[in-house]
Amino acid sequence: MIKVILKTSVFCIAFMFSTLHAQDIHFTQFYMSPLNLNPALTGVLNCKTRLIANYRNQWSAVLVANAYNTYSVSYDQKIPVGREDYFGIGGSLWGDVAGAARFGTTQGRLSLSYSKKMAGYRKKASYLVIGADLGLAQRGVSGDDLRWPSQIDQSGWDPTRGFDELSNVDRSFLYADMSAGLLWFSVIDNYTNWYLGAALHHLNRPTVSFFGDQEKSGRLYSKYTVHAGLQYPIARKISILPFGVFMAQGPHRSLNAGTNFRFALGPSRTSNQSWEVGAWYRIGNKVNINDALKTSLHSDAIIISTRFNYEEFGIGFSYDINISGLAKAATGNGAFEFSLNYNICGPESRGVYCPRF
Repeated sequence: MIKVILKTSVFCIAFMFSTLHAQDIHFTQFYMSPLNLNPALTGVLNCKTRLIANYRNQWSAVLVANAYNTYSVSYDQKIPVGREDYFGIGGSLWGDVAGAARFGTTQGRLSLSYSKKMAGYRKKASYLVIGADLGLAQRGVSGDDLRWPSQIDQSGWDPTRGFDELSNVDRSFLYADMSAGLLWFSVIDNYTNWYLGAALHHLNRPTVSFFGDQEKSGRLYSKYTVHAGLQYPIARKISILPFGVFMAQGPHRSLNAGTNFRFALGPSRTSNQSWEVGAWYRIGNKVNINDALKTSLHSDAIIISTRFNYEEFGIGFSYDINISGLAKAATGNGAFEFSLNYNICGPESRGVYCPRF
């Protein structure tokens, strides 16, 4: 038993410091977290101002009190430029905490964008948007609840024995982060539109090693994101909204795709009163810890989602049903997410309709 505990402890510590820095946070409801998805989405909205809050809880069935918890809040608005273009400005704050070591990152970002009308007229137009953001992040870890091999003997764990193996580790540090993105969207009418975007996160590849490693192994991988979506009416008060996002970061790959159905509840199709329900499928790749070049695809989760929109408010809920190899330990449980958005509208004389995310 002691040998098993020792091996498990060493493995967990090594895994935490060698691989956890490689991947970013992610939200299943990526379409409800636009500034985290692509800085070019800053200010791309129907109203003047947008406020969004997101919360995600993952692996609680396995880690219980040490589950992964991720939260995000954001603010953005659009500012008219000339007769047809827009500036977008926004800010976001997100945090992520995981495991008994309280391995966590908190980041604040300022986002800017510029939307240029490329074709169309007052109520039917296509726009090209370029965006960028700059953030400051704080990363930290706590060893207060960790159990080290030197603290374990034949009698079990004794916190008064041994030593803290994080004593030579920089437990908290700051780093700057930069991202950029592009977006193209076309609006056919008030309830038909499509968009395609791409973003590159961590342009500066900041150092995120607790050991101060300035070499390649201690730097954060750049992340590439491609996403697309469409809204198309299939009946008088029913629209289909397929979405998809592909992310690549270092050796890691992820594809999340699915469809929502939007049912208009208001007196007309143009009123913002609706209910949505949908299903999603996420796949990723398995990365060999000893050889990152050896990867294979695997199914990660089946996702069910719902959302209710009422005028300026929108609230969404999704649940990830785990179908990966961890499903046996998690008994199929995965993650749940809540999202809330609030739009502050006003008179819009231009008549340009953006996609409704």
